Amino acid sequence: MITTKHLLMSIVLSLIIFSIGTAGYMIIEGWDLIDSIYMTIITITTVGFSEIHQMSKAGRIFTIGLVFAGVGFFLYVASALVQFMVEGQIQNILGRRRLDTKIRHLKNHHIVCGYGRIGRVLCKHLNAHPVIKLVVVEKDPERIPEMESDSMLYISGDASEEENLLQAGIKQAKVLIAALATDIDNVFLVLTAKQLNPNIFIVARASDKRAKSKLLAAGANRVESPYDVGAISMAYRVLRPSVTSFLDLVFAYNRKDIQMDEIPVAPSSSLVDLMLKDSGIRQRFNLIIIAIKKPNNEMMFNPSFETVIKSGDTVIAMGKSDDLLELEKMLRPKDWKTNQK
Repeated sequence: MITTKHLLMSIVLSLIIFSIGTAGYMIIEGWDLIDSIYMTIITITTVGFSEIHQMSKAGRIFTIGLVFAGVGFFLYVASALVQFMVEGQIQNILGRRRLDTKIRHLKNHHIVCGYGRIGRVLCKHLNAHPVIKLVVVEKDPERIPEMESDSMLYISGDASEEENLLQAGIKQAKVLIAALATDIDNVFLVLTAKQLNPNIFIVARASDKRAKSKLLAAGANRVESPYDVGAISMAYRVLRPSVTSFLDLVFAYNRKDIQMDEIPVAPSSSLVDLMLKDSGIRQRFNLIIIAIKKPNNEMMFNPSFETVIKSGDTVIAMGKSDDLLELEKMLRPKDWKTNQK
């Protein structure tokens, strides 16, 4: 920032000196505009051409002063310009290295491919969760300022190329979200990602049912259509306005008083094999247990107080965000410590 200000200041001062020199020759010698500009340029740049007209004594004195003032500022502008270019390149290189170092140390992170309108909103919501670590892969260089302003870890390149996915740490990643602009790009991305990491969970964006079937066949675990989701949401707002208003409150990440979250139960959790009434979840954290999802995808809604928490279950709870974070620390302590590093 300081270098940029110095560069702009130098350019402004040089323009002022150039204007003074041109006006001086026009007033002192009575030359026209072109001759005055030409004489000013060859004087402050020390080109050394001869005078275009016979110069008076006053004109020679003015030229001497212009040489001392102009040459110094001209050299200063040149050095400031070189410094600006070199420092800018160095900052870009060092910044890229810092990003690459952070990405290399990530494990169980999420990779979002595409930072368009949907991708950016998606990252904003995911980034609100302190446990989730994100890496964005975006090929449009014009979106780099947006990613930097949003403090995102990013790879600038085509998400369908293996080297960019490897640089994003796909082999250590937990989830990949394919949010590219076209269905063809998303299908190719899913195929490439599954080849590099067969165990990664992939959520893909589709424009219609036909694309959804192709993405599922390519290896995507979940496929969502923003158009279908948006239409269904609009219908529910008409049919069940109170319910949707409540859900808006629950899923608003900027609220601290109420949220809903799903937390897998790790084998190392101290709550494994305990009944809900003995776990102390409702008493200690003031949370409401909405449901417990079993490993076979069976969903137990409103579980009784005698329900036993098992390893591999997924607890769906609602309450304050701080209480949900504390519960997550208890249900998957090792994962929490790993993600916090």
